Amino acid sequence: MQRHFDQDLQALKEELLEMGGRVEAVIQKSVEALKRRDRLLAEEVFNDDRAIDRLEIDVDERCVSLLALRQPMAVDLRFITAALKICNDLERVGDHAVNIAQSAQRLAGEPPLKPLVDIPRMAELAASMLREALDAFVRRDGPTARRLVRRDDEVDNLNRQVFRELVSFMVEDTRTITRAMELILVARNLERVADLATNIAEEVVFITEARIIKHHVEEQVGDDFGRT
Repeated sequence: MQRHFDQDLQALKEELLEMGGRVEAVIQKSVEALKRRDRLLAEEVFNDDRAIDRLEIDVDERCVSLLALRQPMAVDLRFITAALKICNDLERVGDHAVNIAQSAQRLAGEPPLKPLVDIPRMAELAASMLREALDAFVRRDGPTARRLVRRDDEVDNLNRQVFRELVSFMVEDTRTITRAMELILVARNLERVADLATNIAEEVVFITEARIIKHHVEEQVGDDFGRT
C-alpha cells in the first residue's frame, strides 16, 4: 500500500514538473515575442496556455483523488495540499504570459520605444526563481526555498526602475504614452510571476517545516539569516 502511495506522489511530482517546465517556457516565449515584435509567436503563447490549463485540471484531479483515497497525514498531507496551491500558482503564471503576449501583439505594429534591456532581465530572473522554487519543491529543500523568498526584491527593484524610466518617456513626449503603458503592464506581469514563484517557495517551507511564512516573510526570513 505504501509503495503504491509513493508511486502516486512521484507521479504528482512529475506532472507538476511538466507543468512548471511548460510555464517557464511560455513566459520566455511571450517576452521573446515582445522583443521580436512577432505576432505569430505571441499566438503560440495562447495555445500553450490552453495546454497548461488542461494540465492544471489533471493535477487538481490527482490531488483530490490522493486526498480522498489515501487519507495522507503529516508531511504527505502538507505535500499534497501544497501541490494544489502550486498548481494554481503555475496556471496563473501562464495567464500572465498571455497578458504579455497580448501586449506584444499590440506593440508589434508600433515603432520601438527603446531597446528592451530591463524587461528581458526581469523575465530571466522571474523564470529562474520559478525553476528554483519547483526544484526546491521536488527536493523538499526548505533552506533553498527560504533564500529564494528574499530574491523577490530584485524583481521589485527592476520593476520600479522600468516604471520610472517609462514615466520619463511619457512626460517628455506624450506620443509615447500608449507604448510606454504597454511596457509598464509587461513589467507588472513579470513582477507578478516572481511573486507567484515566491508563493511556491513559501509552500515548500510549509511542507518541510509545517510553518506558514506568508504575510510575515520579512520577520521569518530575517530571523533565519540573523538580521537585527
